[in-house]
Amino acid sequence: MIRDDFRGGKINLEKTFHLLEKLNIRCNYIHVKYIFKDNDRLKQGRITIEEFRSIYRIIAHREEIIEIFNTYSENRKFLFEQNLVDFLEQEQYICSMNKNIASEIIQKYEPIEEVKEARQMSIEGFTRYLCSSDCQLFNNEYEKVYQDMTHPLNDYFISSSHNTYLIADQLVGRSDIWGYISALIKGCRCLEIDCWDGSQNQPIVYHGYTFTSKLLFKTVIQAIHKYAFITSDYPVVLSLENHCSPPQQEVMADDLQFILGDALLSDMLDDFPDKLPSPEALKFKILVRNKKIGTLAETRERKNTDKRDNSGKETESRSRIALRLFRKKKVRKVKLALALSDLVIYTKAEKFRSFHYSRLYQQFNESNSIGELQARKLSKLAAHEFVLHTMKFITRIYPKATRTDSSNFNPQEFWNVGCQMVALNFQTPGLPMDLQNGKFLDNGSAGYILKPQFLRDIETKCNLNEVLENNNPVTLIIRLISGIQLPPSNLSSSNKADTLVVIQIFGVPNDQVKQQTRVIKRNAFSPRWNETFTFIIQVPELALIRFVVENESKITGNEFLGQYTLPVLCMSKGYRHVPLFSKGGQSLEPAALFIYVWYVR
Repeated sequence: MIRDDFRGGKINLEKTFHLLEKLNIRCNYIHVKYIFKDNDRLKQGRITIEEFRSIYRIIAHREEIIEIFNTYSENRKFLFEQNLVDFLEQEQYICSMNKNIASEIIQKYEPIEEVKEARQMSIEGFTRYLCSSDCQLFNNEYEKVYQDMTHPLNDYFISSSHNTYLIADQLVGRSDIWGYISALIKGCRCLEIDCWDGSQNQPIVYHGYTFTSKLLFKTVIQAIHKYAFITSDYPVVLSLENHCSPPQQEVMADDLQFILGDALLSDMLDDFPDKLPSPEALKFKILVRNKKIGTLAETRERKNTDKRDNSGKETESRSRIALRLFRKKKVRKVKLALALSDLVIYTKAEKFRSFHYSRLYQQFNESNSIGELQARKLSKLAAHEFVLHTMKFITRIYPKATRTDSSNFNPQEFWNVGCQMVALNFQTPGLPMDLQNGKFLDNGSAGYILKPQFLRDIETKCNLNEVLENNNPVTLIIRLISGIQLPPSNLSSSNKADTLVVIQIFGVPNDQVKQQTRVIKRNAFSPRWNETFTFIIQVPELALIRFVVENESKITGNEFLGQYTLPVLCMSKGYRHVPLFSKGGQSLEPAALFIYVWYVR
């Protein structure tokens, strides 16, 4: 097959790259470019078949994998089926191992037909297996919804965004429908919509009192309706930041009902009159989160009364009613359109006053929004009360107003106390969004993750600012073996970089730690570290692990090259590849780390 491509004698860089791809050799174009240059002996920009074979060997050759292969191969040429069984049992921790599984792996990955027919595996097949999706760090058992989805909504972490309409800063940035579409595609289940009066009685969406551009409310709802359940079947919450006058609120209510139709939850479910329903019960439903007039029972009773009312009169009390909010013993009135209020069922927005007030008066369907500064103070001074509060009520945390650049806070500190909706600016890359994306890889990327038992059990006595008593810690050991075609440094004119890897654990305060490798000079193509790191993780149920690849720079500070984040308990054991992603969340394939993972509880 290769000779057919060399009928003209030599091939250039572009054809070399495409031929490697045709041979199922995943490669980074920049690395191929410099390897091509090193092997083009006549420096004519064209290479012979012998020079191509040399390039192939350089890219496909993985000394670290050959060492593993030779450990289990009896003749250092092939793995017999039993050799592969031994490797899978001893190194990959595959339970209920049998020859059928080994045979399936051989059939799937061995490229040489004669070897495959002999029920053996060559180094090429073994390398393909170890570099495949079957040997990724993220355990593929968690790529589907596996958790119990019949608990009430308040028992879940819910993927949530802030100012979802913005795709840039919060002063002069653009508002764009893509903000909603991209968030939904990422599995986000709580979207924020800032609503203001627009011209021609059409409500608009933008960041009020700024120069951000404007969207029609109607257009936003149309986009949400189209993309709401592309990634996840579970309910979407529309958190309305409602600044509209009652007449335009009525337009909003009409738009929501007309565009969303049956997807809009507009009445209580019969099985959940006095408790929050589950994500399972709300599949393919869209909920409105806003202030509300009265209780759910009063709403249903009044609706039934309205149906029997044949007067046909529209009174002031039906179209707009003053909602009384208590604040410092004073009463202020906020006019709400009854039509919009009636669409708020299980997600009524209620101002947070204190844990004591909530314990005495807050209703099951009322949720609070708390700014990051107040929430951080509460998590430090009253962590136990905070946990008790989030066990009963959905709590949304949002960024402080001074984050005009759309920066984000670290969401981990609020997940630690059970906050369900930790809202981030999805358009802003960086550590917080890496943690967000990593956490919600779990449970099939459904956007709902069941909170650990100790954040759901109302009898819990734990204080998560200290090590949880009676919790079972994990001893995690990671041997960081090598890097594969890492992203070259932007500071280098070639494919070189002074590479190092930082491994970080995020979780409760006692678990926060990071360790790093030594620096491998001028090698982004195939650095070898062979360094082992040990972590004792007290609360693994909340812990995330983040791998960061950097280029050392003592003058400008280390340069970010790629990262990968996932929950600690979603890792597979054994020899695994860690895929890398850019700062913006794009895959950097084939860039990866090769590691060995072992942990015990």
